[in-house]
Amino acid sequence: MFQQLFSQSVQHVLDLVGIFVFAISGALLAVRKNFDVFGIAVLAEVTALGGGLFRDLVIGAVPPAAFTDLGYFVTPLLAALLVVFLHPHVERIQTGVNVFDAAGLGLFCVAGTTKAYEYGLGLTASAALGLATAVGGGVLRDVLANEVPSLLRRDRDLYAVPAMVGAGIIVLCISQEALNPFTSAFAAATAFALRLLALRYHWRAPRAWNRRSAAVEES
Repeated sequence: MFQQLFSQSVQHVLDLVGIFVFAISGALLAVRKNFDVFGIAVLAEVTALGGGLFRDLVIGAVPPAAFTDLGYFVTPLLAALLVVFLHPHVERIQTGVNVFDAAGLGLFCVAGTTKAYEYGLGLTASAALGLATAVGGGVLRDVLANEVPSLLRRDRDLYAVPAMVGAGIIVLCISQEALNPFTSAFAAATAFALRLLALRYHWRAPRAWNRRSAAVEES
């Protein structure tokens, strides 16, 4: 078992913060789609817990943490409730939400990769599950909202790539027997910084080489 980046209590708080901001993004999309209160709650839960739930099911960590810790289940509901009544104000602090979302991305890609490796997966599979932990909820959110997932769209700033880099650093450290709280923090900070830079400078992945399609991109 690897040494945790933080104490168990601090790690739990950070998990809940990440879950909360992911739930905010899901609830805000539900409001934009004119969902009812139940739909807002469902999208908040799916966005916040989807990636970790998928990871736990794949590695056999059952029942998943989302079903054994009441805080994990209740936190997205609180986020949904906040958005239901205060969504115009939440929209105005979208920049702050994006910063916390980027922090959650960094923490979750590191935690997901480490947990997958602890359960016996290889390096490549662990990195893939670290990525799925970080972005899986967002993919499920977009699918349920009948949208092309954001991480597949050319007109969206890089999201999956920072998580891939963070997960890649973790598996590199594992392979070199250099995984410790400092290198874990470095991996999370790198993913966090890359996501913020992508938001600031609108970094996007390249499209197919010699692309000749005249199709107009969706907004």
